[in-house]
Amino acid sequence: MNMQTLGKKNVTLKQINSKKQEMYKKAKNFGMTHPLVVACSQELDLLLNQYQGFHQYEYVG
Repeated sequence: MNMQTLGKKNVTLKQINSKKQEMYKKAKNFGMTHPLVVACSQELDLLLNQYQGFHQYEYVG
């Protein structure tokens, strides 16, 4: 993994942790099924997929 990819991976991990905290707070205030919580969960899913993509290509080549 090159340094640029490693940097992007670290930024994405920080974004994931931040989005988790945001989602937990919204869920506590509004309930798990509130549209704001669902939207936040979907954003978290995108970040997790992005992070997983970094690992997918580590073993190729």
